[in-house]
Amino acid sequence: MSESRADEIAVAARELLEEEGPDALTMRRLAARLGVRAPSLYKHVSGKRSLEAAVIASGLDELGDALSKAAREGGDPLAAIADEYRRFAVGHPHLYRLMTERPLPRDLLPPGIEAHAAAPLIGVVGTVDRARAVWAFAHGMSSLELVGRFPADADLEAAWREGLAAFGGAPSPRPAIVRSWKGPD
Repeated sequence: MSESRADEIAVAARELLEEEGPDALTMRRLAARLGVRAPSLYKHVSGKRSLEAAVIASGLDELGDALSKAAREGGDPLAAIADEYRRFAVGHPHLYRLMTERPLPRDLLPPGIEAHAAAPLIGVVGTVDRARAVWAFAHGMSSLELVGRFPADADLEAAWREGLAAFGGAPSPRPAIVRSWKGPD
């Protein structure tokens, strides 16, 4: 497989997705955009699933780089990462949804790309579990913002600050795991 041609196809696919949305991301539409016939794309990508994985990988790479930079350059690293995450989601809504609204095609992603995107947040909050909790908050807020779910008078900046403040203290202790439930005697 020609890496440069596969990369060119992935770039064109991402542009198509970002400009026209997920329904436009078809092999036929992509081929037309590239000025080739759809069957010729299969020499470089095995199908739509692998095409989407290439686009997701580019998004994860870009997001990881942006979050790393935000963590290094922002005053409060957690707030800077959250701001950058939100900026990415709002700035690339179709890509963001492709990356987050269904199972991640891990079997088709380059090794380490998911870890690259997660590393800045893990580095700031200290544990994978805590990073997952912060990510769930940021993803929920971003997703709700993208679909216009908040009332028009909602102060989203205040909601973000409150949510992040909840993660500002020391990690909560791990709760005891109940091994079995016997019910009332």
